[in-house]
Amino acid sequence: MRGWDAQRVVAAAGARLVRGGGGGPGRVVIDSREAGPGDLFVGLTGENADGGRFAAGALEAGAWGVLVAPSWAAELAGGGAVLAADDPLAALGALAREWRRSLGAAVIAVTGSVGKTSTKDLVTALIAPHRAVAASRANFNTDIGMPLEILAAPEGTEVLVLEAAMRGFGQIAALAAICEPDVGVITNIGPVHLEQVGSLEGVARAKGELLEGMRDGTTAVVPAGEALLDPYLREELEVVRFGPGGDVRLDGDAVLAGTERLDLELPFTSRHQRVNALAAVAAARAVGVRPSGVVEVRFGELRGERVGLASGATVINDCYNASPLSVRAALDDLAAETPTGRRIAVLGDMLELGAAEQELHREVGAAADAAGVDVLVTVGPRAVAMLDAFDGESYAVADAAEAAALTGELLEAGDVVLVKGSRGVGLEVVAEALAAEVPHG
Repeated sequence: MRGWDAQRVVAAAGARLVRGGGGGPGRVVIDSREAGPGDLFVGLTGENADGGRFAAGALEAGAWGVLVAPSWAAELAGGGAVLAADDPLAALGALAREWRRSLGAAVIAVTGSVGKTSTKDLVTALIAPHRAVAASRANFNTDIGMPLEILAAPEGTEVLVLEAAMRGFGQIAALAAICEPDVGVITNIGPVHLEQVGSLEGVARAKGELLEGMRDGTTAVVPAGEALLDPYLREELEVVRFGPGGDVRLDGDAVLAGTERLDLELPFTSRHQRVNALAAVAAARAVGVRPSGVVEVRFGELRGERVGLASGATVINDCYNASPLSVRAALDDLAAETPTGRRIAVLGDMLELGAAEQELHREVGAAADAAGVDVLVTVGPRAVAMLDAFDGESYAVADAAEAAALTGELLEAGDVVLVKGSRGVGLEVVAEALAAEVPHG
């Protein structure tokens, strides 16, 4: 919103100007503790607090202005602009949409059951050498986070890469209405948030809201062979499929886009990341970028980070989150390891799976067995069901602290240990305890 005056901000947000201010805001914040000169503070109403109560403090800190509910706006004294909106969150989204339009950037929105953050990072890495690109930070993928990331994009941005998350129906539709994507990427459809959406068909319906919210003539990037998305792929969309049998696919180590062989060097061998890379290639090409050369990408924390220990063992810290699909992918990567010691998997509860949770945990246990895991440590009351389908050495513990102590005792030189579970299980405790040793080098 750099260069926008109060009247333009008011019009974009659909708000009412209670009191004017000089110039315009430089950035938007929702935490009054971060508010300073040039900022617009938006007081959102949350479950535990109403942000409007902190508006006076933001103005005292020198904020350019505040956007709050009318009941708070009437009480604010002193300097600074005051904007009133019945629904400050909706006003934040509207403001972001108008900034997105004024940028004139191509917008790529990425969603999916797993891999959306890594795919977003890969899209950004492919585009960065060719165009001015801005991308959302990890977890800034909700009706609050996405608008903030759009508003943070600087003037001159040519491509804006955003992540869209959901925990129920209607949420991705709302995000699509804010960001108005030119390219919509769905990484996959898998059993996540089943407590909220009920079934895989429900997952596809929720993710398909991205495609339904896109303008005619825009590009949908979807997995080849994913029939659950077919109802949402209308003729007016340009559809690009990735993966085996798709428009963008692997031929050995090479990436093919149609009949074109791309000169692209991927810095990883894991199967799921290579598939994510295909989706990213399709998205980059959709905005006119022909990716080439070494892909320089750094994935977020707790996503497959490898740590070599002084003992000679290796920790794969992949405990950012877990679902049946992502755990299977991690186990496939573990199976591809050739350790001098054992393959150890520390797997925690997978949450929000609804009535199918016990069977889905059992299936992961079978996958661990098929992947050649030598030792399986389950963490939590749900994960223990994995042991029903696992024949190797196994242990069940109640929580992350117990898992950290046990795994430290089990680990030997040459072992490779995978640590993965839902965020609510907190398995970073295990990875951090093991990594506390002085690493090699």
